[in-house]
Amino acid sequence: MSFNVAIDGPAGAGKSTIAKKIAKKMGYIYVDTGAMYRAMALFFIENGIKAEETDKINTKCKDADITITHENGEQIVLLNGKNVNGMIRTEEVGNMASASSVNREVREKLVELQQKLAKKTDVIMDGRDIGTVVLPQADVKIYLTASSAVRAKRRYDELTAKGERVDFDHIEQRIIERDHRDMTREISPLKQAEDAIRVDSSDMGIDEVVDTIIKLCQNKQSK
Repeated sequence: MSFNVAIDGPAGAGKSTIAKKIAKKMGYIYVDTGAMYRAMALFFIENGIKAEETDKINTKCKDADITITHENGEQIVLLNGKNVNGMIRTEEVGNMASASSVNREVREKLVELQQKLAKKTDVIMDGRDIGTVVLPQADVKIYLTASSAVRAKRRYDELTAKGERVDFDHIEQRIIERDHRDMTREISPLKQAEDAIRVDSSDMGIDEVVDTIIKLCQNKQSK
């Protein structure tokens, strides 16, 4: 039997960073669902499709083959056979991913791929609806969150470190708007699963969050 861990939460809560560290320490396969949605969003952008062009998204998403492999301990996201790791972390792609992920056809295609992988091996997945939709039977479910100000500061620091000129208030406003969009969308809205454990990382360091979740996994495995 495979052991599955689901981490949900809003944008900028640190889900991916935390999940990757846990996967490395526990020997799980890290499935970055957000990266899969970003790869799909990149596919739409490359094909000149806008977020509001629902019919085109419905049709075109079927042509996207998105897989995740691991080479030398690094996750590789493949879009139609091409490594797109260096292209899916832009603001444009992130906003397109948030907008296009409400599309039923897009979600169904990606969820099927994610569930197939989880049945075969021990995985940890992070996203918006892992514990509620993708892996409702996950052994451990976490809802990882942080205040909008803390999440905006993390994003601000990340972008300025890359040499980009950004406005903090604008970033926080975009995060608040994205939270609202993710929580109120019709299909698979962001919400805490009833059996998920809430972890607020606002005042916690990365290692502290990692250790907290690993203990929860170890307690579950020992039962």
